[in-house]
Amino acid sequence: MRLSDFDFYLPRELIAQRPAATRSASRLLHLDGKTGAMHDLQFQDLPQLVRPGDLLVFNDTRVIKARLRGRKRSGGQVEVLVERVLGEHEALAQVRASKPPREGSELVLAGEIPATVLAREGTFFRLRFHDEADLFTLLERHGEVPLPPYIEHAPGAEDERRYQTVYARTPGAVAAPTAGLHFDEAMLERLRQAGAETAFLTLHVGAGTFQPVREEDLSRHVMHHEWYRIPEETVAAVERARARGGRVLAVGTTTLRALEAAATRGSLRPGADETNLFILPGYRFRVVERLLTNFHLPKSTLLMLVSAFGGIEPIRRAYAHAVEQRYRFFSYGDAMLIERQQD
Repeated sequence: MRLSDFDFYLPRELIAQRPAATRSASRLLHLDGKTGAMHDLQFQDLPQLVRPGDLLVFNDTRVIKARLRGRKRSGGQVEVLVERVLGEHEALAQVRASKPPREGSELVLAGEIPATVLAREGTFFRLRFHDEADLFTLLERHGEVPLPPYIEHAPGAEDERRYQTVYARTPGAVAAPTAGLHFDEAMLERLRQAGAETAFLTLHVGAGTFQPVREEDLSRHVMHHEWYRIPEETVAAVERARARGGRVLAVGTTTLRALEAAATRGSLRPGADETNLFILPGYRFRVVERLLTNFHLPKSTLLMLVSAFGGIEPIRRAYAHAVEQRYRFFSYGDAMLIERQQD
């Protein structure tokens, strides 16, 4: 597989800069990967596309205010994006500065919080924050919502509310599981009334999800690691759905990655682990039959994942259709429900 296989033309004006007026007011493109059939719908139509016995699995990660601005003690502006909280006072982070900070140097963030650079780890820096508050509290007080790089406005009160799912409860993500942004409590209740069951897992989405793929030969690309946890009750829900002939619908690529990573040894297993699973066309899915997702960036690993799920050609035609029909793309954009191509 080549990186250029996953390129497409996207007019800049189709990149959604703001969310829809209400969470469930977006459009929904329904794609059958087996037949290639497409249907233009509204997200409000989703309950009509589930049947009694189906299972929807959601990622309950909570986005933290991961971006901090400040300066080096020695001078010069810095921007810190926390990638992962490692403990009460330590984190792995991206640090943007005119020159990379040296080990042992000190940063002053949010005007008052000192942080020491402990080490460099690849493209990240291990930082220790010298503040009485634990790191989650510190970020909530002083950090900014880490909007994706293609959203051009500064984060405001609307983003603090809308760049977060209504069921978010486990803090640790630096990017939202965006397929979940379409759901409100009324939609969740309508799905339950339609006879569908719901279950949850946690995968903390990392900033690496926005990193460009730099290798034309995709066999040379190495995925970033993300932490996930699958509760025993979610595994039991999957087993119940299978026993009654229901279909497993993953809400978002992060949910799909967690489920498939936890089933790489055959059966789905509960517990916590890390995954750098890179899903390309040819991958054999073990757990998920249906995927709800947003529209993804050209040449991105997420576009490769949905191409593996729905088929390269069906996804290529669906994306061309979405551009022609003026669907809204990326995190604040419209949704797509994909029926898996393979049996």
